[in-house]
Amino acid sequence: MLGWFPSLPADLEKTLPDDRIVRFERRGPFDAAEGIEVALGAPAADLVREFISRAPRLRWMHTMSAGVENFLIPELVARKDFTLTNNSGPYDIPIAEYVLAMMLAAAKHLRDYQRAQEHAHWDKDLRHAELRGATVVVLGLGSIGGEVARLAAAFGMRVVGVRRRLDLPGIPGVTEVVPPERLADAAAEADYLVVATPLTPATRGIVSAGVLARMKRTAWLVNIARGAVIDESALLEALKERRIAGAAIDAWWKEPLPSDSEWWKLENVIVTPHVSHSSPHVKDRTLALFLENLRRWKAREPLLNVVDVRAGY
Repeated sequence: MLGWFPSLPADLEKTLPDDRIVRFERRGPFDAAEGIEVALGAPAADLVREFISRAPRLRWMHTMSAGVENFLIPELVARKDFTLTNNSGPYDIPIAEYVLAMMLAAAKHLRDYQRAQEHAHWDKDLRHAELRGATVVVLGLGSIGGEVARLAAAFGMRVVGVRRRLDLPGIPGVTEVVPPERLADAAAEADYLVVATPLTPATRGIVSAGVLARMKRTAWLVNIARGAVIDESALLEALKERRIAGAAIDAWWKEPLPSDSEWWKLENVIVTPHVSHSSPHVKDRTLALFLENLRRWKAREPLLNVVDVRAGY
């Protein structure tokens, strides 16, 4: 029996005629979860524990998100008979394109020109930068970070990656890979620091006041990961004091961002409401990934995108 949450086509049953499918809303109720063995999607973050407790036969869940921090509850981490897979892959293209768009917006002063247009001000004094030859530091070289690296390299940028495992195969376009312990040194070279790492105990607050203090005054930060990866107060202070040039933030410490937040008012911040993954093609890629994994599940073959629940990604 398969349980799924709204996101994919309503006629999923036609794709899987041999499976019994139960549809849930993200916030429940979960009364029909008792017989569920496979789940697709995700309950609301504050209801994960309830859903899992209502589905004692659940053996595999494919979450629609790339990040899995909401699922790392003790009851799940302790289970030996449960597999969690994430949606890493379907979001790579739109998020990487978002990152390039933000870097171009920063280099070409698009925010400044928008404000000038609103005031009918003909501003020819702004000096543009070029991405070619600039250094981008990508914190997290998973599938999203790898796609960011590939596109940045295509623009002629120097790409430095930061990741825990240095023994993994190289990523196309990445000229240098350093461990997290050297993040501050890498940040000191960055014209753009792209935060693309999962939120885990090891990465929480890793973009610290010390890291931000090493960045150039002309540097920009782009966050498409999770807000808690960055020290919020330290970043806010650095931006207000113009110790870094600016930030494009899509993942926030509190979502939705409160309307009275001072983040909205900073001229050197581009605010987007956690939409960098938005694309008309994500659903198709997600469905293809899930259906391949379902085939593997039934054939007792290894699944794609298995999460190490102890590592958190």
